[in-house]
Amino acid sequence: MKLWGGRFETGPSEVFEQFSGSLHFDGKLVFADVEGSKAFARALASQGILTAEECERLVSAFDEIGREARDPKYFDGASDEDIHTFVIRKLQEKVGGLSAKIHTGRSRNEQVSLDIRLWLRESCDVLLSLLSELMDGLLALAGKYPDAIVPGYTHLRRAQAVLWPHYLLAYFEMFARDFERFEQARRGVNVLPLGSGALAGSGFPHDSAAIARDLTFPAISRNSMDVSGDRDFALDFLYACSTVMLHLSRMSEDWILYSSEEFNWISLGDGVTSGSSLMPQKKNPDSLELIRGKSGRVFGDLSSLFITMKGLPMTYNRDMQEDKEPLFDAFHQTSGSLRMARVVAESTVLNPAIPAAAAEESWVVATDLAEELSRHGVPFHRAHQVVGQLVLESTKSGKKPSDWKPEALAQFAPEFKPEMARLLNPAEGMKTRELPGGTGPQAVAAALSEAHNRLERMRSSLL
Repeated sequence: MKLWGGRFETGPSEVFEQFSGSLHFDGKLVFADVEGSKAFARALASQGILTAEECERLVSAFDEIGREARDPKYFDGASDEDIHTFVIRKLQEKVGGLSAKIHTGRSRNEQVSLDIRLWLRESCDVLLSLLSELMDGLLALAGKYPDAIVPGYTHLRRAQAVLWPHYLLAYFEMFARDFERFEQARRGVNVLPLGSGALAGSGFPHDSAAIARDLTFPAISRNSMDVSGDRDFALDFLYACSTVMLHLSRMSEDWILYSSEEFNWISLGDGVTSGSSLMPQKKNPDSLELIRGKSGRVFGDLSSLFITMKGLPMTYNRDMQEDKEPLFDAFHQTSGSLRMARVVAESTVLNPAIPAAAAEESWVVATDLAEELSRHGVPFHRAHQVVGQLVLESTKSGKKPSDWKPEALAQFAPEFKPEMARLLNPAEGMKTRELPGGTGPQAVAAALSEAHNRLERMRSSLL
């Protein structure tokens, strides 16, 4: 059935029907459409447009549709234009001519906006929960190796020693910001559009505040034209998905490297790796590579809707039908990637002796030495030069930091004191970095404790 047609002498061509139809993807909105329509039926009853008995019949029929829609074959053979016409057809099958009243004063423009908002609100809640689970997995992995030392990198070159929990807390912070982004996106989604009509507002004096309470929306849209053409809330959601995927991709890249034979810092579980059809020895990090690859799809989803919206005149345009597939895909890829990353974190084993040896044999202690010289009155530029010369000499002679004895260090340059040799041990230098946010053991222990508390607060906000 059509929700329009009186103006037309003939129906749409078969090609146009196929080209413009959206039920094959917007069927995902069926439960949102049912809930929104039930609330609108109650709003019509409050205005006397529906009797109490008619409202009850409609709400009961919508409930039936919602239950039936849980059958995976529910849409088989349907040729309706979109989910809204599909639901109205199913409603007509149940209540007959009464179904024609449900669209009194309601436009598909506001109905689409409401359905997407209801779907996105639930999707945000799912992603917030998955983010909290991943952050919990990272904290658990940090807790298994609280004293492990690894090299920190800049330019993919060993730079300074850090604690393994400090490294994992860096990703915790990224995902914590993502959590905040989804909370913000959810606030933008959580605005009631009903009452806006097609663009000029409803011609019926609905109690918008009552409808908002019915659907648990804390806010009501302020401008009917804005509502009709607004997809900022969808772009906010897609941006939040994109930043999650960006962070997951960076973590995946790290762990792909760190689990390689060249690094061998971490071992990935059999359950998140795969083999080769030809090479029997292979254990490939496919789970992480897929996360890294799927990030490109989600970035494309954001770009797709962003570009679709950039040239549209006020208010609704049919181009906006193209908002749904990017949203559905981004949610699917992001939620799947978060679940996968949590399983990877649970399966990961750190081989602490290997990164510790990498830190000890390299010159990640160079900055610690230079700063110690400065603490003893040597201008930092001079301290930087002295330590740089020490590194150069060591590189030429094949010496590791531990090969330098206190007396030899003091003989190398007059600025060095024998007691400074303690800083040739990476663990000693880290003890000077106890500022909040630093990798000092006490600072990291405090940061871990704070992270656990923050995560608990995040989780409590989901209840």
